[in-house]
Amino acid sequence: MRPEPSELQELVRDLHRQGSAWLPAGLGTRLDWGPPVEETCPVISCAALRGVREFNPGDFTITVAAGTPLVEVQEILGHQGQWLSVDAPWGDRQGAAAGSIGGLVARGLAGGYRQRYLGVRDQLIGLALMRADGVTARAGGKVVKNVAGYDLMRLFTGSWGSLGLITELTLRTLPQPPLRRSVCFQGGAEDLAGLSRWLLGSSLSPERIDWWNGSLAAAAGLDPEPLLLIGLASVDAATLQEQVRCLQERSTLPARVLDAATTGAWLAHARGATATAPAWLLRLGVSPDRLGTLMQAPALAGLAVDMAAGSGLGLAWSDPTELRPALTSGQVSALRSLCSELGGHLTVLRQPPGAGLPAWLDAPSRPLIEAIKHRFDPAGQLAPGRLPGVAQRLSTV
Repeated sequence: MRPEPSELQELVRDLHRQGSAWLPAGLGTRLDWGPPVEETCPVISCAALRGVREFNPGDFTITVAAGTPLVEVQEILGHQGQWLSVDAPWGDRQGAAAGSIGGLVARGLAGGYRQRYLGVRDQLIGLALMRADGVTARAGGKVVKNVAGYDLMRLFTGSWGSLGLITELTLRTLPQPPLRRSVCFQGGAEDLAGLSRWLLGSSLSPERIDWWNGSLAAAAGLDPEPLLLIGLASVDAATLQEQVRCLQERSTLPARVLDAATTGAWLAHARGATATAPAWLLRLGVSPDRLGTLMQAPALAGLAVDMAAGSGLGLAWSDPTELRPALTSGQVSALRSLCSELGGHLTVLRQPPGAGLPAWLDAPSRPLIEAIKHRFDPAGQLAPGRLPGVAQRLSTV
């Protein structure tokens, strides 16, 4: 259902009066991610909530309706030499399946740019929302130095629609870096882990440090060896060249220097932009100092893996060309246990029909999560079965 802005509040109020469950959504392009949606649960899309409400280039802030695609926002900002420092949603292909700003925040998935710019929740300075009963609310502000009230921005980031429908967002923007280069190193996991540790402790501040496994490298047309893709940016050509030289001198592995266009083509492979939807799409997270152990794990065989070295977060997906997914539910469960042992977690974003795995497990803070959910949605109408940190109870029939 894609109600017009003037119809949205009354529709939500009607659902509340009827006691009906419903699922808040952005553009509805990734409804198959996460826990399955109940067939009888209507999906309320904010696709009609679209456009820039306010843009202050001098203050480096922009306010947009939640249904606005990220690609449109980036294009508007680009005319002023600015950008939102977030990665495009996984699976975007030249604007196809483009995700909305609201959907990006609701999923809370940050890519490699969080190495330098932090996650999407750190770009938020204000939001507007609609509760399950149709009551609207605002939090934060429209200026970076004037953010008041409850920090609902962090609470709603990664909430998967379980607390309310995001209707409007105010985000901080940044100047586009005028100069970009990337340096790629391929080699053994131990060598890459050593280089990563040094880099994270150095005075360099790369935009991203992405660790690919051999399968992803091969998919990008490279040798099937693990690699580190280190993105650099600067306003000064000499400074940028000095950073490149420093990296080349630090490692004994051969270095390949890429321009911005080539880097963009490589990153398209890392966000699944060159493939159809895979049977399995997993979000992995481990303690950053244990990432080297994960990248060498036999459990990742057959998966393309892209991990952010600084945060220990990333994605893994199966080969979408396989007629029958080689990965089994038991293997994913074993991989989930390994991530837990390494101080992290595993979220199942996509899985084959009948796989039957919960998207996420119960978090240690489950009682607190459920208490917050109850305060926002006492009747439990929003996004049934999609409360992060509370495992969905799957049918055993």
